[in-house]
Amino acid sequence: MRLKTVKILSAATMAVLLSASIAGCSRAQSGGESAEAAQAAVTQSASAPSASEPSAATSTTSTTAASGAASATGTTKLDSSTLFSDRDLAQTADLTAAAQVKLESGKDVTIDAEGVYVLSGDATDATVIVEAPDDAKVQLVLDGVSIVNADAPAIYVKTADKVFVTATDSANRMEVTGAYAADGETNLDAVIFSRADLTLNGTGTLDIVSKEGNGISSKDDLKITGGVYNIQTAADALEANDAILIDDGTVTIDAGKDALHSENEEDATLGYIYIKGGTLNIAAGDDGIQGTSLVQIDGGTIDIAKSEEGIEANYILINDGQIKLYANDDGINAAQKASGDVAIDVNGGTIDVTVGSGDTDAFDSNGDLYVNGGTIKVTAPTSSFDADGTAQLNGGDVTVNGEKITEMPVSRMGGGGGGGGRGGMRR
Repeated sequence: MRLKTVKILSAATMAVLLSASIAGCSRAQSGGESAEAAQAAVTQSASAPSASEPSAATSTTSTTAASGAASATGTTKLDSSTLFSDRDLAQTADLTAAAQVKLESGKDVTIDAEGVYVLSGDATDATVIVEAPDDAKVQLVLDGVSIVNADAPAIYVKTADKVFVTATDSANRMEVTGAYAADGETNLDAVIFSRADLTLNGTGTLDIVSKEGNGISSKDDLKITGGVYNIQTAADALEANDAILIDDGTVTIDAGKDALHSENEEDATLGYIYIKGGTLNIAAGDDGIQGTSLVQIDGGTIDIAKSEEGIEANYILINDGQIKLYANDDGINAAQKASGDVAIDVNGGTIDVTVGSGDTDAFDSNGDLYVNGGTIKVTAPTSSFDADGTAQLNGGDVTVNGEKITEMPVSRMGGGGGGGGRGGMRR
């Protein structure tokens, strides 16, 4: 077990705040004092004023899945206008009064107040701990950070309202090489582990390696709105209890289990995944994208080169985007994982699905299946479309095994719908 020297970052006096303000940011903002001088100010005190963000009581970024217009199945979809705040989408931090934190090996850093904190330096066995008030918004600015730990997260958010992890135009790396040690009754399992809402953004890169656990885990919402991420994990790459929401950014994932996983056992409206934009390059040992209640894709480029099942949820809604996937089992699968209708709705986008041989389906719904638009290419040796309920091809350009179809070649309970010809569609 490592010996830790805990550096407590407590409430600042006005003089120290002014000192931190003058210090500026070493690479994120030119000019100002050296990083060493800024670190001296932070060591004494490191509470820094935060940029403007709505309070928890007034924030409009509610992520309840039951909002928006009804789909063909009667299931509601997400209203994307409420999902991301202005600060979520801002790719640079307000460094006017940012505090500087120089990381050191063997020393944890504890942040206990709202503010903007610029992290830099290389360290081993060091954790940045956020233990701030429940209404505090904390922004961690990564400005050339390397953290390698044996058994603890690189970033551990214990308490806060919301935490932003923002990469400057710099290269950053975080790795945990062994099994995670628990924090009391809390089972830590990720390189970045948060018990509060978590947003990742910025203009730089962040490489994450988790040899025996997850990459990034949030017990609330996990959002990505910018930046470049390379994530290698033994378990899930991105994991959240309430929701995973992606607006932009480039994320490359090599996961031993699911690439994206959102699951909530207590609230059937949560445990969902929303993708508006960005680029996802995925190789997954299990599912590429798995949500409990909903997966909604409104845009972006998604390439799932390896998976057991490509996309899975209770309800899958595809409105737009460029999607290409390979699955050993089902490609796009709607199964009963939460209360509510089980269905697949495709309204747009360009979708290329290839599945392996055996009892596999390119599109498999344990409920209804609607194709209303989009360009769909299916390569499936056994079954292209499988639905237990209503199956309708209402629009779009659909090709199955090289042949364009105008009626749904649907099979029942697997098999029989692999060819391009007309199958047993139930009317």
